[in-house]
Amino acid sequence: MKTGMIDASKIEAMIAQLKAAATRPDSALGPVQGEKQAARVDFAGALKSALDQVNSAQSKSEDLAKRFVLGDDSVNLSDVMINSQKANIAFQATIQVRNKLVSAYHDIMNMQV
Repeated sequence: MKTGMIDASKIEAMIAQLKAAATRPDSALGPVQGEKQAARVDFAGALKSALDQVNSAQSKSEDLAKRFVLGDDSVNLSDVMINSQKANIAFQATIQVRNKLVSAYHDIMNMQV
């Protein structure tokens, strides 16, 4: 039975899954059928990846600036300025994240146990 855009059979199947999950012990719980389990994210890997992206943006900006100064006709001033600003914004965002991490670290270290 379909009502508008909602398929009642899918809703009933979802309710049946929820009831089955409620009767299982907590250790047996798994992802809902059709749902993928979220991948684990390594904090150090994510941080390194972000820093590598900032570094590549700065390197690209520096390379474009050098090419422009040396008279490369394929590089124009607007590209140099845009890439320079992108690298600057990425670097400033990285600094802000670092400041927040240091602040959080200090807050945790100053907590009384």
